[in-house]
Amino acid sequence: MARKATNKLVDEGYSKLDAWAIGVHEMYRALRRAGFDVDLALAIIVEKQAYPEWILPSPINPNIPEPDWYDDEDE
Repeated sequence: MARKATNKLVDEGYSKLDAWAIGVHEMYRALRRAGFDVDLALAIIVEKQAYPEWILPSPINPNIPEPDWYDDEDE
């Protein structure tokens, strides 16, 4: 099978959010081509660890750990 000719990437001035959205779309298409069901492909995309570090908001003070939201103070 012959490979398709690849187009040269052109910097079109995409913002980080634009680049992320394009990446998510390409990831979804690749997962669907690989045979994943729609539900599983969306679950993989929604997974927080699938996102690159630069798109996730950084904590205000990285030395302070995240609160334990499931800690029950009534015990």
